[in-house]
Amino acid sequence: MDRHPAPADLEARLHSEHPQALRLWLRMLTCTQLVEQRVRRRLRTEFQTTLPRFDLMAQLERHPEGLQMKELSRRLMVTGGNVTGVTDQLVREGLVERLSVPDDRRAYRVRLTPAGRAAFARMAHAHEQWIVEAFARLGPRDAEQLYRLLAKVKHGQTPP
Repeated sequence: MDRHPAPADLEARLHSEHPQALRLWLRMLTCTQLVEQRVRRRLRTEFQTTLPRFDLMAQLERHPEGLQMKELSRRLMVTGGNVTGVTDQLVREGLVERLSVPDDRRAYRVRLTPAGRAAFARMAHAHEQWIVEAFARLGPRDAEQLYRLLAKVKHGQTPP
């Protein structure tokens, strides 16, 4: 049995008198939470890792030269302490390495090791398949239509 119950269906408390935009927002949020919960569970069971570790490795995979800790923190939208904790674990496991920054003795650059690159490639391939499975009930036309419609929502927003 899964130790993490499914998120409460956020739509359950709504009814037809609520604005359609609110119902739509809660449906999108519920779907996002359900897919994320599945990804978290499968990362844990199939790779003995967590989503924050996967996300950090994904950032490093995009930057083979590595990233400074403050840049990782900004990209992941988490505190420096969170990045340091995850990085410490990955260093101990030989998946990432810390390199000093020549012009700043206090800063470190973090990059994937060859073992980390190989491990991430396996996880990324599986992750892609899990996302494909999550949307399998949509046919290609429905998926394309949903993608276009969500683009309208995305492009209608102003940055924070």
